[in-house]
Amino acid sequence: MSTSATVFRNVRPFGQGAPVDLVAVGGVLVDTVPDGTAVETVDGGGRIALPGLVDAHIHPDKTAWGEPWYSRRPASGLAEYVRGDVELHDWQRTSLADRAHRLLAHAVSRGTRAVRAHVDVAPAYGLEAVTGLAEARERLRGSLDVQIVAFPQHGVRREPGAGALLAEAAASGLVDAVGGLDPDGFDGGDGDGEGPAQLDQVFALAERHGLPVDVHLHDRGARGLGPLRDIAARTKAAGMQGRVVVSHAFCVPELTDRVLEELAGLLGDAGVGLTTVAPSAHQVLPFRRLQAAGVRVGLGSDGVRDSWSPFGNADMLHRAHLLGWTTDARTDRDLAECFDLAATGGAELLGLPAATLAPGSPADFFLVEGECLPQVVVDLPARDLVVKGGQVVAREGRFTG
Repeated sequence: MSTSATVFRNVRPFGQGAPVDLVAVGGVLVDTVPDGTAVETVDGGGRIALPGLVDAHIHPDKTAWGEPWYSRRPASGLAEYVRGDVELHDWQRTSLADRAHRLLAHAVSRGTRAVRAHVDVAPAYGLEAVTGLAEARERLRGSLDVQIVAFPQHGVRREPGAGALLAEAAASGLVDAVGGLDPDGFDGGDGDGEGPAQLDQVFALAERHGLPVDVHLHDRGARGLGPLRDIAARTKAAGMQGRVVVSHAFCVPELTDRVLEELAGLLGDAGVGLTTVAPSAHQVLPFRRLQAAGVRVGLGSDGVRDSWSPFGNADMLHRAHLLGWTTDARTDRDLAECFDLAATGGAELLGLPAATLAPGSPADFFLVEGECLPQVVVDLPARDLVVKGGQVVAREGRFTG
C-alpha cells in the first residue's frame, strides 16, 4: 500500500520564529517526508499555524443555525427553557441530522477538530437526537471527531419514561457518554434528600456499559456543591478517574479561597474534570486555579441559536476570545492561556491526543493571517485553511471535507 504526504510550506507555528514546513503522513506530523512517498504541497503563505480546537460542550440537536429566524419568548427557570426546547423542535422542518451536520460543518470551517455533543433523550423526542447525531457524525467522519452524550435534559425522576430512554440510549452503541442534570435542584424533588437517585442511575449505566459520565450542574450553593462532592466520591469508588466531567458547575466560581482550594484538591484527586462556556464574569470557572490543582478543564460553546438564546456561533476561537473578555485577560500570557483551554484543555478532557504541531502530534491545525497568538485571540482573523488528519477540510471559511 503506497503512502502519501502533504507538506504545508511556509507556515509559522504559534506565530513564532521563521516560517517552516509542516509534514503530514498518515494523519500525523512527521520530521521529514519518507523516501518514496508521493508528496502534495500546500503553500501556507507565511500564515500562523495553530492547533485545531476542541468544543468540549455543545448542543447541536437543539440548534436553529441556518434556519428561518425563530422569535424567542422570555423564560424564567429551567422548566420553561425545557418547554421552549420542545416548541422549537416541533416548529422546525429541517431534519435534526441535517441541522446538526450544518452546524458542525460550520464549526469545522472555524478550526474545530473535535466536539462533545450533548443530545436530549426524553419522551418528547425519543432517541431522535441520538440517531440524528450519529448520522451527522458519520457524514463528518474524517473531518471532525464527535463524541455523543445521551443527556436527560427533562430529568429522569421528574419526567416519566426518561430513565428508560436513557438506559436504551446507553445500550445502543451510538453514544460515547451518559449525562445527568442538576440531581438536586431540578431532578431531585423538593430537596427531600432523594436527589442523588439520579446519580445512582447515571453511574450504574456508565459502569454497566463502560461509558464516561458528563453531568450538567447549574445549581449554586449547597444544591450544587453537595452533588459535586458526591460525584467526586462516586468517581473514586467506581474507579472512573479521568472519565467523569461536570459541565458548568456554577457553584464553583462563588466559592471562597479556602473552600475552592479544598474542592479543587478533591476534584483533582478524584479525576473529575470540569467544562466552562464562559457565559459571564461571575459564572466562568476559575480555570487557572483549578488546573494548578490538577483539575482538567475544557471550554465549550453550549447552545447555538437554540430556544434558550439567539446567540452562539460554534466558533471556538471566538469562545476563547469571550473567555479572555470575561476573565479580564490583559497580558499575552493570559490570552494564550485562553486559547490553550480551547485547544489542549478540551483535548485532554475528551481523552484526545494534544495537537501540539510537533512531530508525532495529530496533523490537526488551521492557518490564519496574523502577527502572534495573542493578537489572533483578540482580532479573530478568518480561518483561511483548516486541516484535519493532514487533509484540508475547509478553505476560506467553507467546509470542503
